[in-house]
Amino acid sequence: MIYCCQDRIFESEIYNPFYMSHEQNSILIVEDNKDLLNLLKINLSDQGYEIFTAQDGIAALDMYHNHRPNLIILDIMLPKMDGFDVCKSIRKENRAVPILMLTAKAEEVDKVLGLEIGADDYMTKPFSIRELLARVKAIFRRMHVNANGEDDENKVLEFDNLVLDTAKRKVTLNGETVELTSKEYDLLLLFFSNPGKAYSREELLNTVWGYSYEGYSHTVNSHINRLRSKIEEDASDPHYIRTVWGVGYRFADSEEQKNYA
Repeated sequence: MIYCCQDRIFESEIYNPFYMSHEQNSILIVEDNKDLLNLLKINLSDQGYEIFTAQDGIAALDMYHNHRPNLIILDIMLPKMDGFDVCKSIRKENRAVPILMLTAKAEEVDKVLGLEIGADDYMTKPFSIRELLARVKAIFRRMHVNANGEDDENKVLEFDNLVLDTAKRKVTLNGETVELTSKEYDLLLLFFSNPGKAYSREELLNTVWGYSYEGYSHTVNSHINRLRSKIEEDASDPHYIRTVWGVGYRFADSEEQKNYA
């Protein structure tokens, strides 16, 4: 088997009804390997999720438009239309739905490209079913926190020319809307809410993605780079999101706001 190290995780090992919404969470799995597709479907169904499946890119878009799933697990190597093009197509109309990409390739370029076109996260085959279930649970946990977080309602954060409206999950720069993916928004909200506080990559993985696994710091780096390209006047000399050498990243503080020209 090229894709996992355990065939099935039983419901009692992962499932926690606290993280399930009143309305069943739905997942679209797009994978052309029928054995892997069935394995993922069985294990995710065991956790209480409603599952839709597709084995090629065209069918994936049809299933997405017909069912509007809460999460998409998307393989890169697909017939008819590859995962990159499927992701780009979905992102043109929906910036918020989480997309977890799967790839059999180990090349960094595939991971970075997936994140750059709007994927929220990636997993490289072979992977364990247990890890995938943990990732999925973390994604839904973050979604529920964001949806039910009363403290963030009707809060507008401003720093120089950058404005973040938490009620609308909207970001503007110089009065123009900035299109962000869900993870880019979550990252910016965390930084915006804690000016001057330095975060390590591991802390960002824990807080924004909801998990901590060694070797996934590139996920954070890629999202930071993409976020900077959208909000910084000069991404090579950032004003808002600063690098803290040897630690990670932080948002500019009030003293730096006063010195902004």
